[in-house]
Amino acid sequence: MVKRIILVTGPARSGKSEWAELLAEQSGKPVIYLATSRLESDDSEWQERIDRHRQRRQATWRTQEVPVALTAALLQETTSDNPSCLLVDSLGTWVANLLAEDDPSWSAILEELMESLKGLKQGTVIFVAEETGWGVVPAYPMGRSFRDRLGDVVRRLGAIADPVYLVTGGHAVNLSAIGSVLPPTKTQED
Repeated sequence: MVKRIILVTGPARSGKSEWAELLAEQSGKPVIYLATSRLESDDSEWQERIDRHRQRRQATWRTQEVPVALTAALLQETTSDNPSCLLVDSLGTWVANLLAEDDPSWSAILEELMESLKGLKQGTVIFVAEETGWGVVPAYPMGRSFRDRLGDVVRRLGAIADPVYLVTGGHAVNLSAIGSVLPPTKTQED
């Protein structure tokens, strides 16, 4: 069995999670949903969002909540003898959960994630990621850090994923079929 990495990206409320869920369902493999959100008991709106995602999931899917330990969960699940389809929703939330990390620590965390994917031997991993850099540069440092870190994750995953989908306006576009992968940035080569 071969490995497959899929990236589904797009703006808020575009349908990217639903598209990723459809791809997971169509994989024909047992699905493990790696949820990166943190439960916030004092934030009812956030809880409603999480509940909507939970209600859409198939009853046979197994869910793991991994707000920070995403790489460990990927390593654990991809070394199984029974190849699965892992659906990671979402990278933006995962990045937000790690914003307090300084730049060297964040770089190490990201490298660990990328290395874990290089070692993937079988199964499918579908990543859902938000596109945040299409607007104004945030006026505050934490906003810029979030946007830059998420953009870097999406670009690096996009370079190794096939296919890469952009979901916007209620449509999923296969970017791998119509686009070209950019070469790595100088910092990615180091």
